[in-house]
Amino acid sequence: MGGKVTCTLGEVKQKADFIVYWGGNPAECHPRHFTKYTIMRKSKFLPNGRKDRTMVLVDIRETKSAKAADVFLQVRPGKDFELLTILRALIKDQPVDNDRIPETGLTRDVLDDLIRRMKAAKFGCMFFGMGLSMTCGKHMNSAALLTLVAELNAFTKFVAMPMRGHGNVTGADVIMRWQTGYPFGITFNRGYPRYNPGEFSTVDVLVRGDCDAAFIIGADPGGTMPQPAIDHLKRIPTIVLDPHITFTSRLARVHITTAPQGIAAPGTAYRMDELPLPLKPALKSPYPTDEDVVRRINAALDAKPFWLPEDGRPRMLTAQV
Repeated sequence: MGGKVTCTLGEVKQKADFIVYWGGNPAECHPRHFTKYTIMRKSKFLPNGRKDRTMVLVDIRETKSAKAADVFLQVRPGKDFELLTILRALIKDQPVDNDRIPETGLTRDVLDDLIRRMKAAKFGCMFFGMGLSMTCGKHMNSAALLTLVAELNAFTKFVAMPMRGHGNVTGADVIMRWQTGYPFGITFNRGYPRYNPGEFSTVDVLVRGDCDAAFIIGADPGGTMPQPAIDHLKRIPTIVLDPHITFTSRLARVHITTAPQGIAAPGTAYRMDELPLPLKPALKSPYPTDEDVVRRINAALDAKPFWLPEDGRPRMLTAQV
């Protein structure tokens, strides 16, 4: 099974009476999420707002978001995949070894209550954050959650949506899916796109040292990636396009200052529900846009003859946007 069952934030605002935040802390990371789209919002179908909605928070520790939750489930670190697999079995009334459930940090009674609440919901939504996707299991955790949500649709309406961590990450995923059919973790080293998260993802390529150059556009991996990846960025020629001085630009060989998107450069940003939002510049900037710089680099490369290393094998280049 692939893909995800999803919707817009407008549908969540209007209809979602059961909301799960898994591996996220919206109270601090997305401070208007509660009031604008989820638990505090009144709507035509949920006129009492907070009283008509139930919120569940699943996380490894109690955060500020736990104060807003009706149910807080503290899962043991690194056990998200096991918990999601157990929930998938329970919703389909499959046998589960009760002795294995405590390994997740929860009890059978707690999980049975969660299953009952999910099946009784009229419209459920699971928001999952980087606490799920950036821990042990990585993309497999996300895949298990998306499969759980798809299987819940046999009983009620349920959707899933990622809580994106950085500006316009959704836009990068949407464009890559449009161009290649895959959202991330893509390599073109055979002349066509191949997808394999964990092997071709930027952080994995850098940690293994598989690339000998890096082109960073509007991102700051030097401030978020593990130290082995940062150390490799220091060793190789790294080029950064960014309006600001970042951790990555300090270790880069070349930093090109560009106009900030949406302020001095036009463009399109995608909301976390993949709704495109056109950006119109309000100010003028003496710096070129990211698009201008990339087009000029492409033109300069096209003007040069194609060159291969002495062994005749092209090297791998990693790019992050």
